[in-house]
Amino acid sequence: MDVWRRLLLAVACGVAVASIYASQPVLEPMGRDLGVPAELTGWIVATGQIGYLAGLVLLVPLGDVVDRRRLIAVHLALTAVGMILTASASAAWVAFVGLAAAGVFAVVVQTTVAYAASVSPPAERGRNIGVVTSGVVVGILGARVVTGTLAEVWGWRSVYVVLAVLSLGLTALVLVVLPPEERPNRPAGYKRAVVSLRGLFGQRIFLTRGLITFFLFASFGTLWSGLSLPLADTPWQLSESQIGLFGIAGLAGALGAARAGRWADAGRAAPITGLALTLLILSWAAIVQLRWSLWLLIVGIVVLDFAVQAVHVSNQHLLTAAHPDRTSSVIGSYMIFYALGSALGAAATTAIFTAHGWAGSSLLGAGFAACALAVWATDRRLPLDRANLRSESPELQHG
Repeated sequence: MDVWRRLLLAVACGVAVASIYASQPVLEPMGRDLGVPAELTGWIVATGQIGYLAGLVLLVPLGDVVDRRRLIAVHLALTAVGMILTASASAAWVAFVGLAAAGVFAVVVQTTVAYAASVSPPAERGRNIGVVTSGVVVGILGARVVTGTLAEVWGWRSVYVVLAVLSLGLTALVLVVLPPEERPNRPAGYKRAVVSLRGLFGQRIFLTRGLITFFLFASFGTLWSGLSLPLADTPWQLSESQIGLFGIAGLAGALGAARAGRWADAGRAAPITGLALTLLILSWAAIVQLRWSLWLLIVGIVVLDFAVQAVHVSNQHLLTAAHPDRTSSVIGSYMIFYALGSALGAAATTAIFTAHGWAGSSLLGAGFAACALAVWATDRRLPLDRANLRSESPELQHG
């Protein structure tokens, strides 16, 4: 896969995931304009997340049955429809329908990663997954920076108009630029692909990497869902646009971890996971200093996002190598742990911050990271269960 195709897939991922997270910086004006009570504005974000969870179960398995290139194009087009509904909504229920639809079809991200894995030679799989997955983090963190600027200039609806236009443009490019897959062995049908998901949860490599991801993104969600609270409070009292700029630090860390795919290709996914989780714990020692130093906070954010992305790429590399015949189903099921962990971190950090301040939230984030490291260390000490591993790549014997 050449650099331009990797870039196209990364941009597609970024735009799709931004459709879920774009509302976070504009919740207040969006809720006010649509007549949503202040105490219920959190459902603007939750609606997209609920749709995303539904899409993981119902739509992602389609990628193991039909041509993923066409599926990516269809899902991008339907994401654009959801964005158009949201941008044009005059009533709250219309916006919620649009956001839910966009969330459902935002699982194009998982289909895109599966496509990248399936068309890559084994020696390049990790590298390509790393680049494509970087688009996801850029979408999550970049949405925080760009959304605030667009909303200040043209209003919150302009955010969804821009996302719709980008989604439609990407739909055309995907069909023109990307080659079709060559997959001679496919499951008998959609029902079988969905039912086969149950078997994954009985496999050690899947459960181990899933649990690591659950705690990994719980730690990630603790930071990014709670960061605006202490920054808007004394002593800093930053504005929303200023707070959004901290997403740039996250982008620097996440993009720096794109090389994790090459490390995984070299058979170092397991040690890189342990090292990155250790860095994740240490990052919270800098992040907790927020009340005294914004520079230490920035260092902590860069390290945290580097660590999260490095582990995330390594996990997907191992799982797609273990199940090359159903990469869509594997990645979709794996991302359920991501969604649940992110939701836990987001829900817990605000409650802990209210009761114990930013020190409590930082301890929570570090605790989640320590749980992830404990899962990894425990798995390393257990004897290999070769019945659940395949020999696609050498690192699977040490996952």
